[in-house]
Amino acid sequence: RRDTLYGVLNGIDTAEYDPENDPLIYARYTADDLSGKAENKRRLQTELGLAVDAEVPLVAMVGRLTNQKGLDLVDCVLSDIMAENVQLAVLGMGDARYTNLFSWAEGQDKGRLAARFAMDHLLAHKLYAAADFFLMPSLFEPCGLSQLISMRYGTVPIVRETGGLRDTVLSYNEYTGDGNGFTFLNYNAHYMLTVIKRALQVYATDKDVLAKLQKRGMEGDYSWAHSAQDYVAIYEKLKQQ
Repeated sequence: RRDTLYGVLNGIDTAEYDPENDPLIYARYTADDLSGKAENKRRLQTELGLAVDAEVPLVAMVGRLTNQKGLDLVDCVLSDIMAENVQLAVLGMGDARYTNLFSWAEGQDKGRLAARFAMDHLLAHKLYAAADFFLMPSLFEPCGLSQLISMRYGTVPIVRETGGLRDTVLSYNEYTGDGNGFTFLNYNAHYMLTVIKRALQVYATDKDVLAKLQKRGMEGDYSWAHSAQDYVAIYEKLKQQ
């Protein structure tokens, strides 16, 4: 059915998720002035009990704590991730396997890993605004909203190439400069770890590239208006067949 079956991506509420006007975040900012993002990071680190350090990259995860979201991959290599110069903030509810994992890990890496097991809309906004990277290694994802929201806030996504994640996140190409995030294809924990390390390397050595990826994500059109235009275009095409 490839000639008659089409998919339309979800959109996000760009008025609610707007770092320039969001009343729920610590400091507002734009794609042309990201200074407020650094303030969000500093204040969230304080709120979550993380070490306050602007130079340490902060990786966020927001969503259901289930296998579908790729948490089994994170489980496999969490100690390897935390062996890097990184902080990890996790927000969500789900399987006991993962609440137990992150509870234990928070105790092991005090000041570097924070986990909150709740559906907390306010904290989610703060995380999107404060983090440097957003990790979403889903097993499958028909569209996904979290990666769209993260890019809206200049938080660079690290995702698995599946479903809507593959449609919305293009891996950074160091030769052409294209891309708006970091991706991996095979559902494998060590492939994910390699890509996380690549993102952290860019953070540590090339802030100009990081800024370009942030700006590119913030300037993308992830609105429902864009999705509606796609729907209309497909409808008109089908009428002509």
